[in-house]
Amino acid sequence: MFPKLLLVPFALVSSLILLYTIVLKAPDGGEQLSFPSKLEDIKSLATVLNTYSLSHPHYVLLVFSSAYLFKQTFAVPGSVFLNVLAGAIFGSVGGFLLCCVLTALGASLCYLLARLVGKEVAMKYFPVRLEQFRLKLEENKQELPFFLLFLRLFPMSPNWALNMASGVLGVPLHLFFLSVFLGLMPYNYLCVSSGVLLADIREVGDIFSWTSLARCASIAVAALLPTVIMRARRKRNKECQD
Repeated sequence: MFPKLLLVPFALVSSLILLYTIVLKAPDGGEQLSFPSKLEDIKSLATVLNTYSLSHPHYVLLVFSSAYLFKQTFAVPGSVFLNVLAGAIFGSVGGFLLCCVLTALGASLCYLLARLVGKEVAMKYFPVRLEQFRLKLEENKQELPFFLLFLRLFPMSPNWALNMASGVLGVPLHLFFLSVFLGLMPYNYLCVSSGVLLADIREVGDIFSWTSLARCASIAVAALLPTVIMRARRKRNKECQD
């Protein structure tokens, strides 16, 4: 068990070294690059990266993608800031597509890391949450793609926990990837589109209005409808057979 646990700090330190090396390759030595933690950081960082993109567009894509994957892989909070930043740098279409791809890739790396660490370790530290998720997967195994999509679309789902639990419990990787890619599209779109209008945003709360969250919840309910219909149909067929 102990050697498996060492995979996490090893991967974390290796990723930090790689990310730091990329930052040092910035045109100004990377002095102005850091993870944004508030709206003012996004605005200043967007100015710097847009300046870089005039002569070093590939570097901007590399440093942004590396930072995004790092956050997703190790479940570091603050993806909303990078999504908004993507809109400010890459525009609505490019930023949206990039965030969707990076979100799915980063979540898949988190999935794989959890899978490598193993179920025994996860059960030791997160027994209740893991067992709850296992029971939900078993309950919805006939409509697993729709269930996974619903979990991503619903705004209150803890994505970091879903990533880890899915890896540990052996959710098929292709279904996992697609559920993240498609399910987080509304969230990514809200953030990226806000980044395009960065100058008009006064606080992070402006991105997640009650109206926008209600839309995400409505899409989640719609995604769950096939599951409800199929389950009701199976139940009716079973009653008819009995």
